[in-house]
Amino acid sequence: MSLWIHFVYSFFATVGFAIVFNVPKSSLVYGGFSGAVGWTLFTTLTSVQVNTAFANLVSAVCVALLGEIFARIEKKPVTAFVIPGIIPLVPGYGMYSTMLILLQNDFETGMQMGISTIFNSGAIAMGIILVSSLARIFKINKENKVSS
Repeated sequence: MSLWIHFVYSFFATVGFAIVFNVPKSSLVYGGFSGAVGWTLFTTLTSVQVNTAFANLVSAVCVALLGEIFARIEKKPVTAFVIPGIIPLVPGYGMYSTMLILLQNDFETGMQMGISTIFNSGAIAMGIILVSSLARIFKINKENKVSS
């Protein structure tokens, strides 16, 4: 599938989840864009044989950066953009596959799949935490310079 189709489908999927999460209507396009960019970046990285955990980390950093930028543009909370934006990255199929394989008593494969899923989830969380922490540090430094 071409990257444009990935972009369009993930945009609409992200907007759909944003509606479910009651994101303000004025933020739907921004949230959809961040999810589409994140998913397209993930797809691009995995297509060139990059580890999925690293691809999730880079994509989550991108989504979180876009969320920080859009939050300042729209003057809304960052979570209104980041939570819907990471929905395409969430390894739901990995969780489903892990449970299915474990229920079929293939414990070795199930553990491998489960560990991979945990690493992917952790990479997403680490990407968001990294950007959020850096944004907070820059904001504190900016406030200290203004008050000095």
